Formats: sequence, C-alpha cells, structure tokens
Amino acid sequence: MKISIFGLGYVGTVSAACLTGYGHTVIGVDTNQLKVNSICKGESPVVEPGVSDLLRQGVAGKRLSATTDPHAAVLESVCSLLCVGTPSRSNGSLNLDQVFAVGRQIGRALKDKNGFHVVALRSTVLPGTVERLALIIEETSGRKLNVDFGVASNPEFLREGTAVPDFEHPPFTIVGPSDSRVEAVLRELYAPVSAPFISMDIRAAELLKYACNVFHALKVAFANEMGAIGKGLGVDSHEVMKVFVQDSKLNISPYYLMPGFAFGGSCLPKDVRALSYQTKQLDVAAPVISSLMESNDRHVQRVVDWLLERGKKRIGVLGLSFKSDTDDMRESPIVRVIETLLGKGYEVSIYDSNVNLSRLIGANKRYIEQEIPHISSHLKNSIEEVLDCSDIVLIANRSAEFRKALEAARPGQVVFDLVRLAPIRSNEEKGYEGLCW
Repeated sequence: MKISIFGLGYVGTVSAACLTGYGHTVIGVDTNQLKVNSICKGESPVVEPGVSDLLRQGVAGKRLSATTDPHAAVLESVCSLLCVGTPSRSNGSLNLDQVFAVGRQIGRALKDKNGFHVVALRSTVLPGTVERLALIIEETSGRKLNVDFGVASNPEFLREGTAVPDFEHPPFTIVGPSDSRVEAVLRELYAPVSAPFISMDIRAAELLKYACNVFHALKVAFANEMGAIGKGLGVDSHEVMKVFVQDSKLNISPYYLMPGFAFGGSCLPKDVRALSYQTKQLDVAAPVISSLMESNDRHVQRVVDWLLERGKKRIGVLGLSFKSDTDDMRESPIVRVIETLLGKGYEVSIYDSNVNLSRLIGANKRYIEQEIPHISSHLKNSIEEVLDCSDIVLIANRSAEFRKALEAARPGQVVFDLVRLAPIRSNEEKGYEGLCW
C-alpha cells in the first residue's frame, strides 16, 4: 500500500520506519526541510532504538521518501496518516492548529484526485476532533465524506525508548472508521502487526487513548503516594507493590474498571478514610488517595441531581445492599440517595430480595435500627410492586432478577440503570438510561 504520513516527529518517523519495514511505500510530509532531508537520506530526525536501521532499509528499497509538498503526497497515496503535534495551550486545552491545517491541505489536494482517500488521525485528540477534521476536508475539497474520502481515529500506543517493539506488538490496533471502506483499508495497512484489530466508534477510539494515558498517570501517582506513606511508616513500599501487582484477579485486572455506581460496603470507604488520616499524621501529601472519597461522593450526587432534574416524585429502587448477592447495607451509596430523596419529600419504593428485615442479624440489623429505621416502611415484596407505584425506577446493583424491570417497564416509565445490567440500547429507544453511558 502507498501511504502518506503528515508530521515527521516522533510518532510519524517511527510509523514511517515500521510501515516501510512491512513492505508499504511511505511518503513522509513535513514543513521542516531538515526533517525531510534526514528521512530522504535514511537518517532519523528522532533518537529511538531501531528506527535508523529501518529508515535506511526503506530508502535503500525505494519504499521511503519525504517531501514538503502535501498536494503531491496525497495524489500519490491511498491513505494519509496524520501524526502532527497537539501541544497544550497555557490553559491546558489542546492546540489543534496543525491538525486542521493539514486537513485543509488534504482537502485542497482532494480537489484534484480521483478515487477514495482515507485520512486517519494518529495524534492524541479529544472526542469530536475527527468529526471536525472531516468537516474541514469537506469544506476545503468540495468532496463528500464516505463518498469521496473517509476518516478514522487511529490512536498510537508508543513509548519512547521501546517504540519499534511497541509498534510491532501493541496491546491492540484501534481504529474508529467513518465507514466500512475506511476499516478495510486500515485492516490491510496493519495486517502485519501482531495485535488484535479492534474497530469501534470514532469518539470512543479518541477517548480510549486518554483513558489509557490518564490511567498510566494515575498508576504512577498512586504508586508514588504509597511509596511516600510506606517511607513514613518505615515500610519497604517496593516489597508491598511487588506483591500487589501479582494479584491479577482484582488489582491488575478488568475488575472495578467498568463505569457504574459509587463504591460502598464495610471495607473500601473505611480503609480509604483510614489511610487518608494516616497521611495527615505523617504529614505526607497524598492528593490522589485523599481525593477518593470526594470523587465517590460526587458520583452519588450525580444520581441525586439527575433525579431532581426530572421532576418526578415517585421513585422506585431495585437494590438496597451495596452490591448484589449480599445483605450488607453498610455505606451502601444507594441508601444515601434514598435518604436525600425522602428528605425532599419524594415517594420511594424499594425492593431487594436479600434484605429481609426478619432475617437480618449483627451489623446489618444494627445499621438498619440505628441509621435507617424508617426505610423499612418503604420496602416492597416484589419488583412488580415497585414498578406499579413508580415513575422512575433505579437499578442500583447487579442482581440478575432486576433485568425483569427492563422488560416490564410500562410506556412512559423511565428505568435509570446505575450499573449497566443490559447491553447498551439505541439512543432512540426511550425509557432506558444509564448513569455513565
């Protein structure tokens, strides 16, 4: 395949080197003549192990060239990869000037081109950027999206120092295509890459890169805060974290990483508070750990705000315990929602098959008697009873029986799912909404 790569910085140079290594023909495009000259001589404008050898091989095999002429590069290629910079502005927002400038260059070139052209954005950008890029290309070229050209989000996952192996063996190849032809071209382009090829919604692909990078930043900050706390307590934090990462069931796993409702129960809130208090005693700043309870509280408030905005007073709640298959209501976040609604005069009906007042003993019984004794009068015996006397029904935990509410809800009745029991439904389908989707 013959492709053009706009931007011969770190990502563009590595991409050019690796793709020529797969046998593709690459035309590099940059406004910097020195970078163009370097590529044409098979010399890398960036320092990265393995790149120079691949560039020399590409030039020697006549599969790699570079130019400052974007018009010619587009006419001679079937796909353009945009790898230009997206630096931060002083207020933290992204400067997308280079992305959209290249979009206009491609648009002008497409005026003179016959045949379908693919434009894939590799630069890290926020959701909506690829759509804006497509509009700019349409306006500049007079051509139509998915008729004369297509676009895609195609984020990269390269680390400096290991970029070549990262390109050749990434965790996945992500493509958010505007149509099936775009997907087919990019499947062919990345066919030699040893990784699952995942096609997803354009905006989801854009946000995925941020989810990855911000989570990496979170992990670094968390590990450093644990290290600071450990040092203050005379504990070897490396010994702690070495064992911590061996837990692939919960710690390093998909568990706890699906957007849903707030955390609760007898362990997480108590332990977060205890460690946060310990940091104050040690005079150790740990803003990530200390912010966890505030973040959790904000998530509970999102539910309350959503309900208050709807203006309907009859609320049904399915699930009282903090998670399914337990009767533990200690620090259950839905209890806080119910308390707030009752305090504002709402009619609340509750069903949870695991919360049977006559069977509760120990801590759960004391919690009901001391903290929420009035809630017992709002408990119903079935899902059907809750549906009958509610305009909005909240699904608060993952008990499988609550799926019945999705099918039994009457017209005009809203089911607000806090945990995503069912697969996502069409946006056009009314009466079913989620907290985080």
